[in-house]
Amino acid sequence: MESLMTLIETGVANISDFLWTYVLAIILIIGGIFLTVQLKFFQFRFFGHVLQRTVGQIFKKNKHEGTITPFQAFTSALASTAGATNIVGVPLAIAMGGPGALFWMWMVALIGMATRYSEILLGLKYRELNKEGVWVGGPQYYIKKGLGWNKIAALFAFFLMIEIIPSVMVQSNSITTQVEGAFGWPAWITGIAITILIGIIVFGGIKRIGKVTDKLVPFMVISYLLICFIVIFANIETIPSVFGLIFAHAFTPISAAGGFAGAGIAQALRWGIARGLYSNEAGLGTGPVAHAAAQTDHPSKQALWGIFSVFVDTIVICTITGLTVLTSGAWKEIGADNSANMVNVAFADVFGEQFGGTFVALFLLFFVFTTVSVVIFFGEKQAEYLFGLKFSKGMRIVYVISIYLGAIGGLQFVWQFLDLLLAAVVVFNIIPVLFMYKDIKAITEDYIERIYRGKGGKPTIKLFSDEAKESE
Repeated sequence: MESLMTLIETGVANISDFLWTYVLAIILIIGGIFLTVQLKFFQFRFFGHVLQRTVGQIFKKNKHEGTITPFQAFTSALASTAGATNIVGVPLAIAMGGPGALFWMWMVALIGMATRYSEILLGLKYRELNKEGVWVGGPQYYIKKGLGWNKIAALFAFFLMIEIIPSVMVQSNSITTQVEGAFGWPAWITGIAITILIGIIVFGGIKRIGKVTDKLVPFMVISYLLICFIVIFANIETIPSVFGLIFAHAFTPISAAGGFAGAGIAQALRWGIARGLYSNEAGLGTGPVAHAAAQTDHPSKQALWGIFSVFVDTIVICTITGLTVLTSGAWKEIGADNSANMVNVAFADVFGEQFGGTFVALFLLFFVFTTVSVVIFFGEKQAEYLFGLKFSKGMRIVYVISIYLGAIGGLQFVWQFLDLLLAAVVVFNIIPVLFMYKDIKAITEDYIERIYRGKGGKPTIKLFSDEAKESE
């Protein structure tokens, strides 16, 4: 029986590895390039405008239709990507692919901005007002309404609803492991604590989630970046050589050094692309679920936050994490099997061993509240789409129970299916998005003419679905 389980786990892992390394990477990259070209390189041409309309208007109030503020929608979506994927995923990419992997993460982010923008735009255009007066949307809605692909919409919603269970388990387990190592707290105690606290957040709905994320996410991101900057500046003399390594070994192999086993060009490409895609979730379809609740009068206006979120997650946070482990030399000290502790080691060189482990544990502890709260909301909305509001509230309870089960290491076999389920979710989202490129182009061109260029006038196309309030 044990050998059969091992065989199944190995098979699932091999299939997932093949899909993410080749099939999904190719689809997402080609798709991102296609959307970038169709939008005439919108994310680059209007990047200054993106900054002006996002961070430049964080505190600006509006009275447009929506459930939460544009910034709350942004921090809710960012909460699902920032955190463990940045401080664990980046060191893993460097450990397996070398410094050159960071270069390919940047490339994926630049084209991923167009993908993230496009799916959020569609999420706003086809959103609905549900029976509780909350705006809901996401791939399941734009696939059904925009293309009429009802079965594909249902499959997307089903796979994402199920995927949230192992996702929650992995997140809660990672934090209990870190807390136990840093403070010695047993997993069951940490599990009970985070289950209760996250339960309080998620049972308050998207409004409470938004209020938590718009305060906690910026604080944690800024705190993490400040600590990383101190480590980087403590090793500032290595920065020129580090950038040399990044650019050189994106295109040439690198030999073994210390705990680093060496890597070829293919490994740098593979791990940089895979971790980049996994980090910012461009193409996964989760971003539109959070952004659909935002107060806005134009889909493109809110979709600008999608461009900014990829920039913050990958170009800023992932880059700073990468520079921290590279300038400190931690990437040579720690092997791939223990890459999750690479940031701890980098911090320890400047602040001492106790601080490194404690800070990372606290950072992940705070972020797990926001990350898990948001992904549970994602799962609920899929359940609501498929089976209605009552069923979605039942799934909320299932997800909250999964937090504790994951924390104590229960049902680990289920975890093996996480990447496989994510692969299905990506396929059922990105292909419909590419088929709807004309919709994306038309709304973007309307935005450029009427808002960016200030020409005013009525829109020449339908900005929102005529059925936006059909579920009232």
